[in-house]
Amino acid sequence: LLVVAKNDRAHRKLADQFADHGRTGPLERRYLAIVWGEMPRKNGTIDAGITRSTANRERMMVSNAERARFAITHYEVLETFHAGGAVVASLIACRLETGRTHQIRVHLAHAGHPLLGDALYGSGFRTREKFLSEGAQAALKELDRQALHAELLAFEHPRSAEVLEFTVDPPEDFGALHAALAKA
Repeated sequence: LLVVAKNDRAHRKLADQFADHGRTGPLERRYLAIVWGEMPRKNGTIDAGITRSTANRERMMVSNAERARFAITHYEVLETFHAGGAVVASLIACRLETGRTHQIRVHLAHAGHPLLGDALYGSGFRTREKFLSEGAQAALKELDRQALHAELLAFEHPRSAEVLEFTVDPPEDFGALHAALAKA
């Protein structure tokens, strides 16, 4: 889901809402993510500062450094997927209280549960793919990206002040991975 402003006035009002991250207004962003393993609790909050990696400029990282910007991600486990009697992956909903570059990916990897298909933050989990069913392995290969989907976007219309809410179902490749994991 994306929002595009048609003029400068609308752009400024929308930019103000996004800069506020919904703390004082109706802005809401919810994402679906399929992560490796089982989250420690059904609901939780990851509150950890994020900064650019000094080793790899393409990566962000959790940091306590003064230059790190605060970042808060709330999550809820929606479903868990089993193989061989163990949880191999989970479907979670994430709600952002802030909006940092790669925030969901960085926070979940830091928590030990990177997104399936995330080559940048979850490369150390590639060996876990062997625990997935053949169908789930094939669906993950077809996904060819991280298993993250922007499901909901709500904001105040810049002119009418009406709260608009948009939702979109996951794309076919995300749905195919979800179905293959649920089938195992």
